[in-house]
Amino acid sequence: MGGLPGSPAADRNKQPIFEVLCRVLPARGTALEVAAGTGQHAAWFAARLPGWRWLPTDFDAGMLPVIAARTADLPNVLQPRALDAAQAEWPLRERFELLYCANMIHIAPWTAGQGLLRGAARHLVPGGLLVLYGPYLEADVPTAPSNAAFDQDLRSRNGAWGLRRLDAVAAEAADAGLVLRERHALPANNLLLVFALDDPAT
Repeated sequence: MGGLPGSPAADRNKQPIFEVLCRVLPARGTALEVAAGTGQHAAWFAARLPGWRWLPTDFDAGMLPVIAARTADLPNVLQPRALDAAQAEWPLRERFELLYCANMIHIAPWTAGQGLLRGAARHLVPGGLLVLYGPYLEADVPTAPSNAAFDQDLRSRNGAWGLRRLDAVAAEAADAGLVLRERHALPANNLLLVFALDDPAT
């Protein structure tokens, strides 16, 4: 969309991510997107998932007008809100069938990643899904040179940043009541991870 800031990476990865979402999501529901950034994913997914309502949020309140402008023509996108994932309590009353977050936990302190997982456990309906996208370090998988260089660059910019170990993320998620159900390898050495909130009724 002309005049609005955008991410070339978001344009490249939105379709591969969408294809996985189509396989794992039911026909309708309400999604909370954390760290929506420029709103490119919100706009792309909401336009193609008419049975879903999409609530985009971001830590940077300055991005909310960008998200609102990019999604203004989509009736199933709610007004974007500010959200700090690291907060112990989120300013939300709703519960969601999906919580989606792309490319956040490695460009934020680990406390934000922990807060994201605990927040997902609080705000997902039983059986709801947490979908995370981005690069990860895996114990039994060689790290791609591009990811290793990216990790080094992130840590040089901020010592609290860096690619997260998948086993550490999965363990933290399990402590919150989330089970890693699916791991999808996507282009450019990224993963899409699907966690489910345990449903005590099953």
